[in-house]
Amino acid sequence: MEDRSFSGKTVIVTGAAAGIGRATALRFARGGANIAGWDVSDKAATTFETDISAAGGQGLFQVVNVTDTAAVEAAVNKLVEQWGGIDVLINNAGIVRDAQLIKKNGAGPMKGMLEETWDAVIDVNLKGVFRVTRAVVPHMIHRGGGVILNAASVVALNGNFGQTNYVASKAGVIGMTRTWARELGKHNIRVNAVAPGFIATDMLKSMPPDILADMVSHTPVGRVGTPEDVANAYFWLASDQASFVHGTILSVDGGVVIGT
Repeated sequence: MEDRSFSGKTVIVTGAAAGIGRATALRFARGGANIAGWDVSDKAATTFETDISAAGGQGLFQVVNVTDTAAVEAAVNKLVEQWGGIDVLINNAGIVRDAQLIKKNGAGPMKGMLEETWDAVIDVNLKGVFRVTRAVVPHMIHRGGGVILNAASVVALNGNFGQTNYVASKAGVIGMTRTWARELGKHNIRVNAVAPGFIATDMLKSMPPDILADMVSHTPVGRVGTPEDVANAYFWLASDQASFVHGTILSVDGGVVIGT
């Protein structure tokens, strides 16, 4: 029998159009929740709301760029007006813009990560989490509590070649998660993060087979994860079963290890 413990509760999922975000929205819909799915494009709007309804929830797709403070605050206010409050926030939106810090090709000029490449990732992955959470928390306090779940990454714990900006953003998310856990616990707001490993999103599936095979070789369970693996972790962390879990970083990575 499906767990319907989120019936009547409102859940925001950023980056909800595809991948982990979409799987997470559907997981909470099966739990009976009202789902506000945020993304920068409206391409998934019609199918999102239909799929949420079919899964057992009520869906609202909102075009929101998490780098736009005014858009974030307007979307939050609309949700509070429509559904009365916000119970769960899942800061899932993120981008990747990979480049080495400095790259030397033979005798040619050295190239490196551009500032705009750094800024783009930090603005979405780190400051975007700050913007959205800052807009939501007052409403959670007014409602008497809530749950905030942030998307970190295994690379924030171990580093990763060519991802200075992405690793920094996700390490920052871990720091904010632990800080907010200290600040918001007194308001009955639990804050945790999930650190996924290699997950079979469209981006990962597009990688060369030999790179994918190498990823699997470093994952003790012998496979890459699925978006549903991460969605299930979010669902549990948001549930009353995790009511004493606060300020933690839950790795969902199949036991991934670095090196040989």
